[in-house]
Amino acid sequence: MERREATKLLAEERSRLEQLRASIEAEAAALSERGMTGELSSADQHPADTATETFEREKDLSILDRIDAQLADVARAEKRLAAGTYGTCEACGRPIDEDRLRARPAARFCLDDQHLAERAIA
Repeated sequence: MERREATKLLAEERSRLEQLRASIEAEAAALSERGMTGELSSADQHPADTATETFEREKDLSILDRIDAQLADVARAEKRLAAGTYGTCEACGRPIDEDRLRARPAARFCLDDQHLAERAIA
């Protein structure tokens, strides 16, 4: 893959993730500001409502953590691009298929090694 195309793909991925992060943060802030149930006091709030609110906040935090991890992957891919190793599988050293890089610009592994890495985690 040409350096220019890779740079563009990584910039687009970074922008997409940053927009998604900002959207989730804004939504979470709005929910916190007004409270999910719209009640002024939590004293007479039903426990199930409190549990739902807690779940939603934890879900948002989990999504934000995942987005942060993906942004870190993009940053590492940009470093690999600068070092001239972008598009090379970190496990086996073979080239990563260009279609894969277009779909996942921050990919670190070829498909074979990605499957092995996922099985090792599971």
